[in-house]
Amino acid sequence: MRHRLYYLLPDVESARRIFDSMLLNRVEQHHVHFLADGTPLPSDLPEAGFLFKTDVIPGAESGMLVGAVLGAILGFLLVFYFQLPMEAAVVLALAVCGLLFGGWAASMVAAALPNSRLKAFYPELAQGKVLMIADVPARRVEQIEQLLAQRHPEMHFSGEDPHVPVFP
Repeated sequence: MRHRLYYLLPDVESARRIFDSMLLNRVEQHHVHFLADGTPLPSDLPEAGFLFKTDVIPGAESGMLVGAVLGAILGFLLVFYFQLPMEAAVVLALAVCGLLFGGWAASMVAAALPNSRLKAFYPELAQGKVLMIADVPARRVEQIEQLLAQRHPEMHFSGEDPHVPVFP
């Protein structure tokens, strides 16, 4: 289980130093991402990708839930009004179709929306600050927080998200 840590950094040089500290403390490079608004990041700092910048994942999750429920309701209505054979198969098939369509449609809409979790950081990012997003194992959260606070007093701890999606 991983926790997502958010740190606001004053500039790119500070981000580079903190990234080096993270690597030296055995946090893998693909678990650390940086986000800046208007400030170009150097190529040696991993920039936050599409899934971090948008609400695709929460949108897909809610779309799948709504789509599955609506598909199951439609399946029940079809079976009830048209007396279709294999009632369970019809309901299940329509629920799966609703799940897939709902997830796809909602993720397309959510791809145009900025990440709602990061909205609080946008005013700071507009002032030239850099946001570091680090996914660390739950057992190492306290150790990483203490280490970074001691070595990098210029940074500002900005929150922790204990529910990290598996794949982004």
